[in-house]
Amino acid sequence: MVAVVFPGQGSQYVGMGRDFYESYPSAREVFEQASDRIKVDMAHLCFSSTDEELRLTENTQPAILTVSYAIYKAIREMLPEVSFFAGHSLGEYTACVASGIMDFSDAVFAVRNRGRFMQEAVPVGMGAMAAVIGLPFDKVEEVCRSVEGVVEPANYNSPEQVVIAGEKAAVEAAVSILKEKGAKRAVMLNVSAPFHCSLMKPAAEKLKPVLEELDFSDAEVPVVSNVTASSITSGAEERRLLVEQVTSPVRWYQSVLFMKENGVDTFVEVGPSRVLSGLIRKTDRKLKVLNVEKPSDLKKLEGIKE
Repeated sequence: MVAVVFPGQGSQYVGMGRDFYESYPSAREVFEQASDRIKVDMAHLCFSSTDEELRLTENTQPAILTVSYAIYKAIREMLPEVSFFAGHSLGEYTACVASGIMDFSDAVFAVRNRGRFMQEAVPVGMGAMAAVIGLPFDKVEEVCRSVEGVVEPANYNSPEQVVIAGEKAAVEAAVSILKEKGAKRAVMLNVSAPFHCSLMKPAAEKLKPVLEELDFSDAEVPVVSNVTASSITSGAEERRLLVEQVTSPVRWYQSVLFMKENGVDTFVEVGPSRVLSGLIRKTDRKLKVLNVEKPSDLKKLEGIKE
């Protein structure tokens, strides 16, 4: 069984998606749709902007969604039957589009607003995130609870890696304690806001009415939710969970295990970079994992044709 997964923020780079844009009319059409809906020249943003411009959250989110879906649309006829779609944080929106829950144009509009709301939720410099490697989840959770101020698990990425988020001083204090407790690494991340923690509540409150105005259909193929790490087919339920997702940890590791336990043995990462491929391999080396971000990657798909 095959699952298709889509990356989230941090996978972006200038030039992503250009090969597909130039070679596939269906991919170019996706870029044009995005540009029309949010009045941003998406081709310029993805291919010709600066790293700084592309790293702005309200730009990053629609850009990664556009590139990932453009590639998926170009290759979907080459894929065998897909049993689940999933995505990391922002990538869950791409999964919703691929599964038929959301219209692509609506998803681009939603994530443009989501990015802006997340950036506005916490003043720059007040929040922080850190990656913790080599400690069990329960130890990380215990340290977060022991620190004064807001610091919470934000991403359960692999058996080895948890990302924490919250107030800058609290995250720094937690990092110091986690190193003492034996973490192999605990490093502050260069991010613009503390995503997926309770400090994002203002963003969730602003996102809710935006999503309520958009159409959500039931899925043609189940989507695995970041919040529950289980499959969703109800459009109404997915709309609710996408609001909850803003303040909840991304249960990526648990989502991969859920798909594996439900028969998935092959994961295809579609979109820029290979972040999820690396995390899935760290979760279970026996799983077949491949990524498609350039047309030259298409030959990888031949091995999984049914």
